[in-house]
Amino acid sequence: MELQQLRYVVAVAETSNFTRAAERCLVVQSALSHQIARLERELGARLFERTSRRVRLTPAGTAFLPAARQCLDAAERAAAEAAAAVGEVRGRLAVGLISTVAAVDIPAALRAFRERYPHVRVGLRVRASEELVEQVEQGAVDVAFLGLPTSVRPRGVHAHELARDRLVAVVAPDHPLAGEQVVDLRRLAGEVFVDLPARTAGRAESDDAFSAAGLTRDVAFEVTTAFLIARLVEQGLGIAMLPSAYVPQLTGVTTIEVVDAPTRVEHVVWSRDGATPAAAAFLAVLGVDDPGGGSAGATSRT
Repeated sequence: MELQQLRYVVAVAETSNFTRAAERCLVVQSALSHQIARLERELGARLFERTSRRVRLTPAGTAFLPAARQCLDAAERAAAEAAAAVGEVRGRLAVGLISTVAAVDIPAALRAFRERYPHVRVGLRVRASEELVEQVEQGAVDVAFLGLPTSVRPRGVHAHELARDRLVAVVAPDHPLAGEQVVDLRRLAGEVFVDLPARTAGRAESDDAFSAAGLTRDVAFEVTTAFLIARLVEQGLGIAMLPSAYVPQLTGVTTIEVVDAPTRVEHVVWSRDGATPAAAAFLAVLGVDDPGGGSAGATSRT
């Protein structure tokens, strides 16, 4: 079994198409198909069901795929570690972030990183904080930027606190509250809200604050990104609460200070097993130069 064969299997599984997989792997389709057929003979099992319309994994292929990905990841990390031993940072850097990250200018940080380490391939994914912690623990993400209520600490990963921020109310410019300078949670409780999905850390920041004040609210719209939250608010479909350091990026909405607003904490986290060379280099760009430090232990609320 060869690494190239594993790469071909993963490419076909992810594209569901032999032609597109061959294009991704920069080989002719006949060569890719031949290598996969050879691997199937070695395994004694078919990995893909092929029809004129589609390609899909067989049960054997579904069982084989996770291990194939792990082998490729291990080989890539081994190559990166060898390069780092002679002073060169290579490989991949998978960065996860919440949609409201504000403590770090991510594009600027990646530009500085890219200028220093041009041979590293960078991937970005936007997810909820709790999902990002799981992906860092599993090795799917190398470095992640989280936003958590003050009652929540990242567990199971190394973590570095970046900043603390208060939420502000965000309303449409023609909303009745738009002329107010300051409001409180009780004043907001009667409004219709746009917010992140229930049971996410970002949603909990506001839910916990209203609950602690003995208040309830109506969240009529649940969306996954702050940009969409702002667009729905702009259309007058509801109001929202977002971090004050993030809202200057938005247009078409008005912000109002909330005297009893919840506070959130932004963290950068990485594997408790130690940062990859690329992750350690990226942390150094951020000024977090101790990848072996931080707290370890699954994200929990206290």
